[in-house]
Amino acid sequence: METETAIPWLTDTEQCAWRTYLDVNRLLTYQLEKDLQPFGLTNNDYEILVNLSESAERRMRMSDLAAATLQSKSRLSHQITRMENAGLVRRENCESDRRGLFAVLTDQGMETMQKVAPHHVESVRRHFIDQLSPEALTSLHDALRPIAEQLRGLRGKP
Repeated sequence: METETAIPWLTDTEQCAWRTYLDVNRLLTYQLEKDLQPFGLTNNDYEILVNLSESAERRMRMSDLAAATLQSKSRLSHQITRMENAGLVRRENCESDRRGLFAVLTDQGMETMQKVAPHHVESVRRHFIDQLSPEALTSLHDALRPIAEQLRGLRGKP
């Protein structure tokens, strides 16, 4: 089938690789989310906790956190409100920019992170890392790195 722009259709090999990637991405995301449920966390919650726990003073500007987690500012704000209600994070005003806000990891949030992280790592290991040989992991990293770099370069561009 020919398109108006004459973009070549995927070959059988390309189609198989693409669909397998999509399948693994969805299934792995689903499983990791399921493994976080007993802790009352979603993948997005965990990603926010990781970002804040690894940041200086366990805080990030809301706009930087939205960019780091690939969420809209309004979606992140809603999620931070939910996490605030659970005692995991709090908002603080930015003294240098009155319009800016920080998301700050609370002590309870850090304790939650320390409790959940070993379980999450075990889940990642069981469902992903241990399914591949060390050579396959290296090849996968080498194959995906240029795609990640190219997509990072497109962020914020129309």
